[in-house]
Amino acid sequence: MHLTVEQKYQLLLDISQKVRDTLDLEDILGHLLDSVKSVLDYDAAGIFVLNQDLVYTGVDRPKGLIAGVVRRGFDQRPPEADPMLRLGKGIIGYVIDTGECVILLDVRQDSRYVVGRTQTLSEIAVPIVRMNRAFGALNLESDRLAAFDESDIEVLQFFAGAAAISIEKAMLHRQLVEKELLEKQVQLAREVQSRLLPGTSPAIPGYDIAGICIPADRIGGDYFDFIPLSHGRLCITVADVSGHGIPSALVMTAFRALVRTYARSKLEPARITQAINQHLPEYTGGNDYVTAIYAVLDSENGQFAYTSSGHPPPILVRTDGSLEVLEQRGPALGFIKDARYPTGKVVLNAGDVLVLYTDGVLEVTGTQGEEFGAERLTGIIQDGRTLPASQQVQEIIRTTRQFSDLAGYPDDFTLVVIRREMASNIVDGGIYEQES
Repeated sequence: MHLTVEQKYQLLLDISQKVRDTLDLEDILGHLLDSVKSVLDYDAAGIFVLNQDLVYTGVDRPKGLIAGVVRRGFDQRPPEADPMLRLGKGIIGYVIDTGECVILLDVRQDSRYVVGRTQTLSEIAVPIVRMNRAFGALNLESDRLAAFDESDIEVLQFFAGAAAISIEKAMLHRQLVEKELLEKQVQLAREVQSRLLPGTSPAIPGYDIAGICIPADRIGGDYFDFIPLSHGRLCITVADVSGHGIPSALVMTAFRALVRTYARSKLEPARITQAINQHLPEYTGGNDYVTAIYAVLDSENGQFAYTSSGHPPPILVRTDGSLEVLEQRGPALGFIKDARYPTGKVVLNAGDVLVLYTDGVLEVTGTQGEEFGAERLTGIIQDGRTLPASQQVQEIIRTTRQFSDLAGYPDDFTLVVIRREMASNIVDGGIYEQES
């Protein structure tokens, strides 16, 4: 049959009225098939689209090459048992692949036909086209021989055009919904992650301590922490998870849990680091690694005992401006299960400044492509060694941003500044349980 202009207008009006109150793709295309039924009789019908061209919410993405978005009258069977859906076989797969229209007067005479229902004897299918590319097919099947002819092609192409517009509309809506949902999830993750970082600096007599973490994305894989311990000790940790974004943030959360589990034991830093290294792959699956400084500051005698696992070395500037780089370290966490980590020890005297940082500080890139580097960082620390710790942090941020001429950072950026303000007697020894 042929459609007049008036009939096409009336059908479009009918379809528009049926779908105007919904953005659900299945509802829209279901109404479309109902409208087809009013013009072309069928016993089974379906609208099929390449999976790659659909936007799915949650975990509802079906397996296979083709998705049956909406179907009428077909046998019910799982997609993995359907060679058309799984592999793109049959007339529908052929139409999508070639962009051609197909009419089968007797499906039993065509080798391309794949049985979708045992009663079918004739079939017609036309491509659904977007931007000159077939990405789906509108298919009708009948229990009668030669139920469709060439005049039905134009009619079905009209509905296929309406289907393309409807799918585009629904997909745009789904993308907006997905984006809004993702934005909310990322914002929630950022809020949760911010609560995992220290809200205030520790108040320890004789010490001025400040820290900051600026993620490259809205959430990141850097971490720092201050954990009060017994006998005037403070656990200080700075860490950097490989990668960026949500996956790194999840690993960071697991690492934080391990740190806080072991921190209040009386084990020395090396043994705690070894324990964390053994357990970390249980959370990462062996695909990620962490570089970290795990340290304990004894506020009474100024002793700073630390282990470094593949992390950039802390910078210690003495009160006279002389420099010490704490180079002692072992491999990154999560690489070698039985790795050993030496404990380094240094004493902070009155006026000394110690800075811990992640590689995002050093790798800030200047306008000429050069990195900020350890030498520039050291110069800022030396020049500002009499500044309060929080001002020292802000000075490093100001200088690195001026250096890059950017408001943000390409990598997560974390700093901890520890400044000893007043002298005290230094007592040798400690209260760690030593490894036997």
